Amino acid sequence: MAAALVPALADAGPLENWMRYLRLLFVMVLALVLVAVALANRGAVTLSLFPANFGQYLGGDWSLQVPLFLVILGAFGLGMLAGLVWEWLREAHIRREARLRQARVDQLESELSHLRRRHAAPEDDVLAVLDAPASAPASASATPATQLPATR
Repeated sequence: MAAALVPALADAGPLENWMRYLRLLFVMVLALVLVAVALANRGAVTLSLFPANFGQYLGGDWSLQVPLFLVILGAFGLGMLAGLVWEWLREAHIRREARLRQARVDQLESELSHLRRRHAAPEDDVLAVLDAPASAPASASATPATQLPATR
């Protein structure tokens, strides 16, 4: 029934459907593990921004009481974000090269389109010359002034 409602599911082969179910199973297991970690680590911990007594020189209390699972998930999230930014910066030259190549492809396709339109036009001189001898006999139109000289 879902395949009838979503055309992409109807076109998917058995391997794509199997991979979709495997991905869904993985997400469900991951969610279950994260909930179990959160329930097992509900105790409050003190999260300090500065080491030891350094915060007293800046004035105020630079610490926070949070559940341990928030610290774990926050560290995991920050690590994922750092990895994402790192890879995005590392692959910047690849994206730049792809953008330059796409611009070159667009330019060449535009030039090809322009040449095709120009050569397909009925007022093209080359096509007019090629079409003209087909209607007239070659011996009647040839004059001595238009013939090539003989080879030596």
